[in-house]
Amino acid sequence: MALVASTFIFPQMGLHDPAALALSSPVFREFLDNFDGYTFKYPQNWIQVRGAGADIFFRDPFVLDENISMEASSPSSSRYKSVEDLGTPQDAGEKVLRQYLTELMSTRLGVRRESKVLSTSSRVADDGKLYYQVEINIKSYANNNELAVMPQDRIAKLEWDRRYLSVLGVENNRLYELRLQTPENAFLEEEEDLRQVMDSFRVFKALL
Repeated sequence: MALVASTFIFPQMGLHDPAALALSSPVFREFLDNFDGYTFKYPQNWIQVRGAGADIFFRDPFVLDENISMEASSPSSSRYKSVEDLGTPQDAGEKVLRQYLTELMSTRLGVRRESKVLSTSSRVADDGKLYYQVEINIKSYANNNELAVMPQDRIAKLEWDRRYLSVLGVENNRLYELRLQTPENAFLEEEEDLRQVMDSFRVFKALL
């Protein structure tokens, strides 16, 4: 069970374009889970989606492909001591990419994915803990006519192009991963907000 605290912080200046105004976030709220031991801030206009398969899941109501979720390893089977148990940030980036590609695997004919680790980094936050950050781009292409006999009749077209941002931390012998997903064409407009979400992520001793 988690507690959501509505903490209004980080006022943001809006953009002049009306469509961009709908996507911008003037304030953030804080999500705090004392039982699992993590907290992060999220745009105040995003909505919680239940039954999404993650520990917690928030989605932009205007851009449905933009969301935040939390994943954590099992408390009974994991024995992480530090995020460095994953190796270097680069090692962690490759593991995160493989996990995303596994989850996005499609059984449709003619689907092709292009993926790349854009950046990996580490930082020590104000809580003294080490966190890894990973940025990934994945593009999905699909044939416009899966059943066409001739190759020239099967033209691959871009379905979607997304940026995936992950922050990894360890506490309570568990690996925590905060995940952000956004369309690549929205990332530049919202990069500052998304990076504030990433920087806000903290893990701490859970209430057992």
